[in-house]
Amino acid sequence: MKFEEFNNLDPQNLGNWPVPVKAVIIALACAAALGAGYYFDTQNQLVALTDITNKEEELKKEFKDKQFQAAALPKLKEQLNQIETTLAELLKKLPNKEQVDELIRDISQTVLASGLKSELFEPQYDKQTTEKGLYEKLPIKLQMSGDYHSFGKFVSGVAALPRIVTQHDISITPQNKGMEKKGEKNKQLLTMEMTAQVYRYIEAEPDKPADKPAEGTANKPAEGTAKKDETTK
Repeated sequence: MKFEEFNNLDPQNLGNWPVPVKAVIIALACAAALGAGYYFDTQNQLVALTDITNKEEELKKEFKDKQFQAAALPKLKEQLNQIETTLAELLKKLPNKEQVDELIRDISQTVLASGLKSELFEPQYDKQTTEKGLYEKLPIKLQMSGDYHSFGKFVSGVAALPRIVTQHDISITPQNKGMEKKGEKNKQLLTMEMTAQVYRYIEAEPDKPADKPAEGTANKPAEGTAKKDETTK
């Protein structure tokens, strides 16, 4: 096919065009149609397909995570029950407001039961109460005199109390009185100063009821309103 054949074509007589020319024209039209279809439609579809593919991967990952969480849910519930049980047991070791005085008496009796002489027993919780969410700290200043054996007995006795009591700022110094005889052995008198920390459970305060109107005034109209009604009549 020669190029001159394209110059002699009659646009009004397409049926008589040479077959090769028709083939070229049809090929160009198909190519243009394909290009236009890709530009206006297929390109957007490919972008949408990429987005959908990425979304599919995200959904698969989310499904796997939720499937893992669902499989672990019974075990997590069991752990939660164990934590709640442990917390309840620990809270039982914290005295409430009414039991604090009893615990202080137990500490004082432990001092005497250990063979120590109490030089100072001063609760500080009225001055230094520190709230920590579920509990508050109630410090007690102690000063006792005795020997090492008695001090060890006191520390063990406090640790054996049913309530939680921690011991802080322990200081042991020898007394100036020197040695005191006990049987055939000499016993060095010492002074121990420390702070016993008591922990009180903070109980939730009950909700206060709403203030009720005084009896006989709920449905009583205001004085000015009554007078206005009478004037209207």
